[in-house]
Amino acid sequence: MRHISVIGSGTMGNGIAHTFAQFGFDVSLVDINPDALSKALLTIADNLDRQIKKGTITDSDKLHTLGRIATYSSVADGVKAADFVVEAATENEAVKLGLFAELDRLCPAHTILTSNTSSISITKIASATSRPDKVIGMHFMNPVPVMKLVEVIKGYATSVDTITTIIALSKQLDKVPVESNDYPGFVANRILMPMINEAIYALYEGVADAEAIDTVMKLGMAHPMGPLQLADFIGLDVCLSILRVLHSGFGNPKYAPCPLLVNMVAAGKLGRKSGQGFYRY
Repeated sequence: MRHISVIGSGTMGNGIAHTFAQFGFDVSLVDINPDALSKALLTIADNLDRQIKKGTITDSDKLHTLGRIATYSSVADGVKAADFVVEAATENEAVKLGLFAELDRLCPAHTILTSNTSSISITKIASATSRPDKVIGMHFMNPVPVMKLVEVIKGYATSVDTITTIIALSKQLDKVPVESNDYPGFVANRILMPMINEAIYALYEGVADAEAIDTVMKLGMAHPMGPLQLADFIGLDVCLSILRVLHSGFGNPKYAPCPLLVNMVAAGKLGRKSGQGFYRY
């Protein structure tokens, strides 16, 4: 397992590529948008510079890490030699199903296909392929080079060999893998998103302003970041998408997204990436 292909060069994709390359893997970073690939390489270089300033890596480490990353705007070219693929495309079920069908067709027979999805069923994603035993979830946390957790989600047909391989691979990246079964939201977002949604409801109903809500959770509950600030950091559109998966998957009204969240996403107020969410950036 030496050649890794990462599909999608956004925040998660470039962080995953950075991490694998830093730990000695050859990485193909794939995105159909060449400008996005250029931006991703600049982001990776900037993040490596931060690590140098902290003293965790050297200038030589940076050069070797960047040298292990090749970029491709063609999926076929980017995965033809892959031992392992991590999909980090948009959190959209139809997009992921189409992409996994394509990966199944283009990748070598031995290739393990993983998704960084934060909520979509791994079993359903695997059903788009002819290798469901080699499909698994590998949910990294943001920022990937810093956060230790990897949520490993086994689908209905995921083989023991695949699970064992992914757990070992996670440890090679100096991550802590935690296994989860394939239910909506898995562990992380099944717990996190209702908390964020409730914080949005507290704002919506006038219980307190955004800063007060976040301060209570930071100082009272020892959270490093308040739930509204965290929602901005994740992306309000992503939060809405995950809540809709939870609501649809469980059929329970407790997961229904707050109307304020729905309206903010419709208005393009997506958080940090759009310059405004619950705070201005």
